[in-house]
Amino acid sequence: MNSSAKASPWWTPSVHADRRPFLVGRNAIQAALRGFFAREDFIEVDTAALQISPGNEAHLHAFATEALTTDGQKAPFYLHTSPEFACKKLLAAGEERISCFAHVYRNRERGPLHHPEFTMLEWYRAGESYESLMMDCVRILALAAETVKTPRLAYRGAESDPFAGPERIGVAEAFERHAGIDLLASVAADGSTDRDHLAAELRRVGMRVAADDGWADLFSRVLVEKIEPHLGFGRITILDEYPVSEAALARPSARDPRVAERFELYACGVELANGFGELTNAGEQRRRFEIEMAEKARVYGETYPLDEDFLAALSLMPEASGIALGFDRLVMLATGASRIDQVLWAPVAEYGR
Repeated sequence: MNSSAKASPWWTPSVHADRRPFLVGRNAIQAALRGFFAREDFIEVDTAALQISPGNEAHLHAFATEALTTDGQKAPFYLHTSPEFACKKLLAAGEERISCFAHVYRNRERGPLHHPEFTMLEWYRAGESYESLMMDCVRILALAAETVKTPRLAYRGAESDPFAGPERIGVAEAFERHAGIDLLASVAADGSTDRDHLAAELRRVGMRVAADDGWADLFSRVLVEKIEPHLGFGRITILDEYPVSEAALARPSARDPRVAERFELYACGVELANGFGELTNAGEQRRRFEIEMAEKARVYGETYPLDEDFLAALSLMPEASGIALGFDRLVMLATGASRIDQVLWAPVAEYGR
């Protein structure tokens, strides 16, 4: 066959027949997780995709649109990149345990693990620590595997045992162990970062440093090149305590103000979830969003508006923990799929070709 020949569409009967076992597994896992949250006394909520702000993280890209009033006036809107702002408003309204399966939209993302529209599973626990989310994750991964009757999670030849106890490692420890870099030596007590110090550390261990790299760029390079290739193999990994500058929505750790109550969950080298002890200080949240948008303007030449309602709701929001899990990725690892489009009932058409 000509290697340049176009692949058959997902709706071709033969292609659908190949995909169908993954899709049936997806439905079974989703039903099992809904049962899990119901047993834990969570209320499932449904949030609007159209928002004033799609989120304020520098490197997330949204789909923009506009609303028309009855008299033809235009108002800018975005498809949300996460239901997070709406969920936190519901916590401010008085809900205590909520879960949400939300279709979310992220531009500039397409590949084996990325899709422009995908399903995010988020859940929040008011008055509970973010360690409770870690325990939720362990139970959820085991439940997904049990549901499709597999003893392990798998992705492209890598395996992870969801029934074994997880590895929990701090980001700073991971930098020291896998890259030989003292990360927190470049982070001050107030959370500010020293780009030149971290750049010198990268050069010392033979890593590339570009003249226009900021501290966050250097951090990400080490994470991607040196740390992530070691996470979630054999058993799941909880990568904990990110520097505060890399956790715009998380509160600082009581143990060390240089790091935040943020963790990410990995299996088979794949990032599955991102959890926080939630920041509820509106002034600090605004300051962090402004920093993120300044960075977005520097790198991409654009910014997104702040959701003033969200910032106002923080004054009513209780102490809480919350997490976002890539549901499609979890299904991939549980069913053995190699591409995200294999576990989506109706993938978005290819574009840009």
